[in-house]
Amino acid sequence: MSDQMAAMVRHLRQEVQGCLAAGIVDMATGMLLSFETTESHPSEVLDLLAGATLDLFQGRTVTMIEDVFKERRGIASSEHYFQEILVNSSNLTHLFIRNNHHEDVVAVVVCPKSVNIGMLFASARRVVRDHGGA
Repeated sequence: MSDQMAAMVRHLRQEVQGCLAAGIVDMATGMLLSFETTESHPSEVLDLLAGATLDLFQGRTVTMIEDVFKERRGIASSEHYFQEILVNSSNLTHLFIRNNHHEDVVAVVVCPKSVNIGMLFASARRVVRDHGGA
């Protein structure tokens, strides 16, 4: 599976214009499975990325919000409600996308804030979809 995750990261780096970094987080373990970046980052930053991704998608409050939305809409599925999250920092854009077939796998893409958001979503979604069975 690690080869498949590394292939998805490489594909994200190649297909997403301006991609500075990409990674795959396993939500079941909270581990960063694979990553590539244009710069070196301290290992503790990379470890925090995995934890932050877990909090974004499955933190206690987020899970409560998902449960309320499901209840109000009459959805009985155990599927997670939030599938994509976009975060802008002062100079970067971070896109987090759940894998289509494995909800516990989240792809992370980091680009300059000047990125075309529509193209970022389109290219990242295409790569994640193409690797959906990974």
